[in-house]
Amino acid sequence: MEILKKLGIEIKDKDLFDTAFTHTSYANEAKTESYERLEYLGDAVLEMVMSEYLYKNTEDNEGQMTKKRSNYVCENALYEYSLKLGLNEYLRLGKGEYEHGGKYRKAIVADIFEAFIGAIFLDQGVEKVNLFMHHYIFPMIEKGEVEAFHDYKSVLQELVQTDKRSLKYEIVKEEGPAHMKDFTAEVRIDGILYGVGTAHSKKEAEMEAAKDALKKSVNLESRGK
Repeated sequence: MEILKKLGIEIKDKDLFDTAFTHTSYANEAKTESYERLEYLGDAVLEMVMSEYLYKNTEDNEGQMTKKRSNYVCENALYEYSLKLGLNEYLRLGKGEYEHGGKYRKAIVADIFEAFIGAIFLDQGVEKVNLFMHHYIFPMIEKGEVEAFHDYKSVLQELVQTDKRSLKYEIVKEEGPAHMKDFTAEVRIDGILYGVGTAHSKKEAEMEAAKDALKKSVNLESRGK
């Protein structure tokens, strides 16, 4: 696989990496496995490696490290990592998903970064994941290339905790075929609806709902002044 040569990764199990780039839409058509299980694993590995990096390279307290980690592993960040490395060019998509621009769909492009990390972990262990991250991803962080990403859920959580109010997210609608679903999330503060968001993943829908809630809270504050 060309991308592996480009990134200087010598692999043992090619099938593992083929799976990491296989979207559900392609898997359904070809009767093969999609990247979803690898994405699940990669998510956990990425969080561990990022936590270790922040612990060893900052003097931040627990709360500060948690906030930074959220920014560096949020969907926007993973999407940018994938695009910068060109991982999306190797996606295996079903015909419908391909025609609808799946190669640049944020949720999918972000997912394959986690799946790719999961594949590296299974193929060569956590040390190789660490080497990969230190060579390609951590420099982006150190150069400030991902500082612009905002974890709206964390920001909203901080505001709510300050006022000691309850915060709850709920997916209220799912539409579309399995490989092109749209999710709609609502966020309620003390039972009152504050924000609504729609996206192609549950995580992003919740993030959009939090963003919507923050906009409304700013508007309400402005009216009160």
